[in-house]
Amino acid sequence: MDRLDEIFRMQQALNDDIIARRHLEGISNTEWIQKQTLAMLSEMAELLNEVNFKWWKNPKPVDDHAVMTPQEMYDIYMEKNKENFNRQLGLSKKEGYKAPD
Repeated sequence: MDRLDEIFRMQQALNDDIIARRHLEGISNTEWIQKQTLAMLSEMAELLNEVNFKWWKNPKPVDDHAVMTPQEMYDIYMEKNKENFNRQLGLSKKEGYKAPD
């Protein structure tokens, strides 16, 4: 399976889990796309901050971990997907994500 296909499959599994766990079945496809678009914009803003786009600010070294090769992106996604499931289950050290029982 292609890495990107696997990422999409795993993301769909996470989305399906979150929908079921948080009882979001009533959200329309349009609203779900809006939510995903907002999440992507948030991630893109984080990436933009990594590449010194602010010409009025002193540049900082680019964090190579934040600007990835395809394999690095895949490896990091695999770790983050596991962490996202753990957050929903309340198994993460990061608080505030556990879905209600």
